[in-house]
This record gives sequence, structure tokens and C-alpha cells, in this order.
Amino acid sequence: MEVRVSGGRTGGRLRCSVGPRPLAVLALLLLAGCHEAAPPPPAAARPVRTTLAERRSVTEHLSLTGTVRARDEVGLSFRIDGKLVERTVSPGDAVVPDQVVARLDPQVEQNALRQAEADVAVAQASFVQAQRMEARQKELLTRGYATRVVYEQAAQQLETSQAQLDAARARLRTAQGRVSYTELKADRAGIVTAKLAEPGEIVRAGQIVLQVARGGTKDAVFEVPAPMFQLRGVPENPEITIVLAENPEVTVTGRVREVAPQADLSTRTFGVKIALLAPPEAMRLGAIVRGSMNLVSPPVMKLPASALTSLGDRPAVWVVSPADGTVALRPIEVMRYDADIIVAGAGLDDGERVVTAGVHALKPGQKVRLLAAGAAPAPAPAPTSVP
Repeated sequence: MEVRVSGGRTGGRLRCSVGPRPLAVLALLLLAGCHEAAPPPPAAARPVRTTLAERRSVTEHLSLTGTVRARDEVGLSFRIDGKLVERTVSPGDAVVPDQVVARLDPQVEQNALRQAEADVAVAQASFVQAQRMEARQKELLTRGYATRVVYEQAAQQLETSQAQLDAARARLRTAQGRVSYTELKADRAGIVTAKLAEPGEIVRAGQIVLQVARGGTKDAVFEVPAPMFQLRGVPENPEITIVLAENPEVTVTGRVREVAPQADLSTRTFGVKIALLAPPEAMRLGAIVRGSMNLVSPPVMKLPASALTSLGDRPAVWVVSPADGTVALRPIEVMRYDADIIVAGAGLDDGERVVTAGVHALKPGQKVRLLAAGAAPAPAPAPTSVP
């Protein structure tokens, strides 16, 4: 600002004058202070791809691989310890009742049998002698030539000899039984499925030597993972289609006969036995088969896995409001996770629009623009640094 002071006085006052240029600058500053700053332009709508949530029944095809086994399969074992000297059958051989299938070395048991027979002979002789003595003393007592004390001693000796004879005969029967136990016999007709001991081995009592499948009934046995037991839509008594792996033209139907109550400790799977209804001859024991069935689930919502995000520790999806085109984060219940889809339960209604691409670049209340099918959403803007 420029100030000019005149040298003279007028009425005793100092007169000042201001030039025209400083006044114009001051007026511009005053006008600029009277106007507010212009608001920023509205943010552009975020392009996203969406899908409509819709409940519908889904048919799922389940398939597992298993093996054919005999329904009634038993293990044959000896009742005593010993050295296996002979096995007369091999896997695949048919056996009949009372057929000898294996033998132990009988030498030790035969020696025990001979000793038991000798003990019986000794006890029998002692009993006969005690019996004659008792009869003689009884007659003498009747005639008055012997005392009652002597007779009672003879009678007691007779009872002792009788007990010793009974014990010797019991040991003989035990020895005879052990000799018979050196031969392993089939109790029913069947087919040998496995051999678990070879001649020359020392086997223990109860150790399985042969496995025999009895009867003609067969099962298909599968190892089922635990999550499959959580599937919905499984009928109470489902019909399973069994197909021979090496020849898909050989098929048979079956029904669930038995489910293991406890998981296997190593595989954590449950054994499930499927009873085969009139299995063909081609489905031999040990054959590899595939079991399959179709499940029709109750109405569920299937969404792409790319739509899933989280709200805290709960799964959630972005739902587009049809009124203003903004998005909101909605927690949902996920019934099952698959490779590229999720099956949603509670949390969504039919007809709601769910964001399936671009979910990680959204914020609550953000306005979005729906892309046409096949169009890709724009990438999220990179953060800018402020100097």
C-alpha cells in the first residue's frame, strides 16, 4: 500500500491519499474469502460381477472304490502250540467239513498220550486190588474174624483207588484231545482265501493259519471318509450300483448292510459293507469294484467360491442393494466347501444379488456397477503416497 502525505495542513488535520492499485488488490482478496471451496466429485461406481442367489435341489453323483469280500469269512487256527509240518490246501482251494487242512508235529502230544495210558493202567490195577481187599474184609467182618476198623480202612482205600482211576482217565481224555488238536480241520464247506503260515513255522494257539470264506454270499467293502456321513439327501436304505472295475459292463445292485461304529485309527475312515444282491460269477473275491449313487439334496444355494469373504471369524458375502446399488457384507452359513463352489445355508434369500468377482476391493456402503456376463471387473486402485 502506498501512502502519500501532503506538506500543508487544512484546518489543522493531516491529509493522506491512497493510490488506486492497492485498492483493487484488496478487493480481490475480500471477494476470494467470501466463497467456499468446491466439493470433490462423487466417487465412480465400482464395477463388479454378480450372480443371483437361488435355492434349488442339486443331484450329486458319489463314487468310491472298494473290494469284494465274503460275508462270512473265518480264520482257522490250532488250539495248541506246535510246529507246523503240513498244510494240505492253498488259496483258492475248496474245502469240505472235517477235511484236514494242516497238521502239527504230534510227537510231544503222542508221548503225553502214552504216559496217560500208563497212568490209567496203574490206577486200574490199584483199584482192582483195593476192590478185592474191601470184599475180603467185608466177608471176614460178617463172620466175626475181622474188626470194623480194619474193614473201614479197606473201604477207604477202595474209594481212594476209585478217585485215582477217575483222575487218570481224565488225563487220558485230555491227552487224546491234544493229539487230535494236532490236526486242523475245516468245520464247514468254503473256499480258502488266504494262508498265513508256512510248514516249518512255530505257531501259537489261536494264531490264524488259513482264512476260509464260507457260503456264497458276498459283500463290497468300502472305506468311506467321515465328511460323507454329513451329506444331506441320503435315503434311509439307499440302493448302490456296483460296477466291476476291469469290466464296467458287469454290474450289480447292493444295499448297505453294515457301517463300522468307529473310524480306523490309521486312515480315519469308516468301513461300510454293501450286500451284493445276486452277484455275477465275474465278481470274484478280492475283485476291485466301484460303488456309486445319486443324491438329491434339499433346496440349497450354490455360489462360486470366489464370492466368499469373511466378517470377523464368520464366512460372509457381499450383497448388492437393488434400491441404491450399494453393497453390504452379509454373514452366511456354509454347509459344504467344494473345489470351486460353496453350498450356502442360512443368511441369504432367493433373488438377492451376490458379488462374485471383485469382493476384496469393496467397502460397506460402496456403490457398484454390475458387469455383463463374461466381463472382468477393474483392478483395485493402487494406493497413492502423499509427499
